Amino acid sequence: MTLFERIAEQKIREAVERGELDNLPGAGRPLDLGEDPLVPEEVRLAYRLLKNAGFLPPALETRREIRELQRVLERLGEGTERSRALRKLQALDLALAEARGRGVDLRRERRYHPKLIDKLS
Repeated sequence: MTLFERIAEQKIREAVERGELDNLPGAGRPLDLGEDPLVPEEVRLAYRLLKNAGFLPPALETRREIRELQRVLERLGEGTERSRALRKLQALDLALAEARGRGVDLRRERRYHPKLIDKLS
């Protein structure tokens, strides 16, 4: 536990002892962990539908695939299969970075670059 976490835990413990957290809204009821506050509001319903149908949101599905590929790579020796798995892992990493808004979709860039040049010419 980091120093910050220890200080936060101590402050929470002190507030509980003073009774400052006794009459909060929702006290005594279970937390609703179904909604992820980090998911944008406009896609929450779609994610809930996917979850109820047994599917993961795209980013989580990609992370799951990445973890599986990493486990496979640990067992593979050198060769064609390993090269193929590494290429797929790189593609998944790029897709995940793109989904987070931190990457560049090279396929889209290559496809639109000539059209952009034509328009500007």
